[in-house]
Amino acid sequence: MEDYNKIIESLGVRYIKASNIKILQPVSISNYYDVENCILVLKKGRIKFGEEETVVNEGEALFIPGGRNTNITYGSGNALSLTNDEFVSRQGEFFKSESKAGLSDVVLDNLDYAAFEAKVFDSVNFFASLDIPPFVIKNDKLTNIVSEIIVESESTLEGNSRVVKLKTEHLVIEIIRYIITQRLFVEQMATNSTYFKDPRLIKIFAYVKDNLGGDLSNRILANVANVSEDYVGQYFKMLTGINPQDYIEYQRMEEAVNLLRTTKKSIRDIGKEVGYKDTAYFCRRFKMMFGIPAGKMRRRESLMNV
Repeated sequence: MEDYNKIIESLGVRYIKASNIKILQPVSISNYYDVENCILVLKKGRIKFGEEETVVNEGEALFIPGGRNTNITYGSGNALSLTNDEFVSRQGEFFKSESKAGLSDVVLDNLDYAAFEAKVFDSVNFFASLDIPPFVIKNDKLTNIVSEIIVESESTLEGNSRVVKLKTEHLVIEIIRYIITQRLFVEQMATNSTYFKDPRLIKIFAYVKDNLGGDLSNRILANVANVSEDYVGQYFKMLTGINPQDYIEYQRMEEAVNLLRTTKKSIRDIGKEVGYKDTAYFCRRFKMMFGIPAGKMRRRESLMNV
């Protein structure tokens, strides 16, 4: 319990966006991917996901951790099959954002959607670090919080941004509580708690976050952690489950996505800012990781921005 509380206390939670989505026509997306965590609460219709096409029932939620690929089908009936890249270009044909205030007589399939960040020490994507698959949540309290976030995000009342922030933090806590009470991903949660038992690892996280555009070789990381260069890779992987250079590339690409969505900087400048001197190489690695070109990610902003 103490370790779980440490995890929760360490998390920096950031609301990204939320809305109700009408499904205009059924669509099946292969290798859906996004950086942020997202939760989909099915209000009406059908969702299937994963290789086994697990069904999400009305009233249930599907949680997709940031950084996880999955196949997903929205809507009832015959679905058009698209790659994630194709869907990004055509999402307006399938999805439409709808105000919660206008949903009383809704007849189309629809879902509530919320996206958010949850980072350990503002550095490590917590749910991605667990390396867990998308999963279904059956919890009325949690699904109600998603609805409340949407309503508050559409509000013009004073303090609505603060309320959205607090409710998003509450949402993250309820997801973690659900994982714990349902005994899901027990080994992953136990491994993740090692982040809080070695201050040298925390120093590496902080250094990487502050120096994404600089030299982050194992030699540099070894100096930060005060261990040998030969040992630092083994040490990092032992505690996190991934090697340091893979972790660094993910952090760089995650920041690149943030810059694409929030600034007008050129792709070349963004690549340099996150540590890639060769723009062509940056673009290749970006497309390999996210499945779509950097320019299309900018136009997309996020899967549900319709």
